Amino acid sequence: MVDALLREIELRSSYLEDRKVESIYFGGGTPSLLEADEIARIIDAVAKQFDISNQAEITLEANPDDLNAAKVNALRSSTPINRFSIGIQSFFEEDLKWMNRAHTRQEASAAIMRVQDAGFENITCDLIYGYPLLTDEKWRYNMQQLIDFAVPHISSYSMTVEAKTALDHFIKKGTSPAIDSDQAADQMDLLIETLKKAGYEQYEISNFAKNGLYARHNTNYWKGKHYLGIGPSAHSFNGHSRSWNIANNAKYIGSIQTNQLPLEIEHLSVRDQINECIMTSLRTMWGLDLEQLEKKFDYSVKSKIMEDALPFLEQQQLILDDNKLRLTDTGKLMADHIMSELFIIEN
Repeated sequence: MVDALLREIELRSSYLEDRKVESIYFGGGTPSLLEADEIARIIDAVAKQFDISNQAEITLEANPDDLNAAKVNALRSSTPINRFSIGIQSFFEEDLKWMNRAHTRQEASAAIMRVQDAGFENITCDLIYGYPLLTDEKWRYNMQQLIDFAVPHISSYSMTVEAKTALDHFIKKGTSPAIDSDQAADQMDLLIETLKKAGYEQYEISNFAKNGLYARHNTNYWKGKHYLGIGPSAHSFNGHSRSWNIANNAKYIGSIQTNQLPLEIEHLSVRDQINECIMTSLRTMWGLDLEQLEKKFDYSVKSKIMEDALPFLEQQQLILDDNKLRLTDTGKLMADHIMSELFIIEN
């Protein structure tokens, strides 16, 4: 697999059109299974093909149970990794078992402390809310744990049920309660309130940061910057088209070994690009800049968007400030609906 990743990096060396690489993100499956020397090889391969910024953010997604002392020390001494994204999800044993997570609450806490003790300051942790086992009291406890650990960045997501998953099956059989949307909304309100009081800035619907430590990788995505994805299922975007690799590992490796890129491409119309900009920018605290939108696409959409936005402005779910539309805290609870109502439908 690693050899295939290295070869794909070579095959796609022209994709970013000589843009400087501001972030490298090891994510998707379980990249913390990679050894430190394998991660170093991949980053070296990127450096041979692309111009990496000296200030690049280089993140490793990791399960807590993978971050033993030997792994953390090896990553510190042998790789340029400078940021961790740790999938905590919960500090309650019964909740982790219900989610089929491999780690324990003790491993969750130990992983954070181990990474901090090794000198890594730029850390983000994930938490999940809105699932049947999570009372508001437990939810407050989970958030307070990360606050007490002084983790500078927190990403938090509402539990969703994907089709054909074990949870979907259990809910349909009646052996597990269905997800309660009212509970999710209430716990999102609690999330916003709690983290704001603790000094975190909600710079994107699901992301909170202290001291301006925004996730550079995700921020670039929300701002419409180009990115290249390497590996099975990886997605790429260059402004006018989107591509994604085949999900099957064996087929991915086989294709790369014959120097064929195992990907599909979707070419985006101007309307598609505008709608994607609406969707990503409205999620952030910077909002949707209507003037920049028209300049970027040379397409008159401001009056149409403002017409569609009027009901949400009147209900104080959107605010307009300096030609920028932003979601209010109330609007964030129905962000997907608001975005879809602002989409440009006609060609």
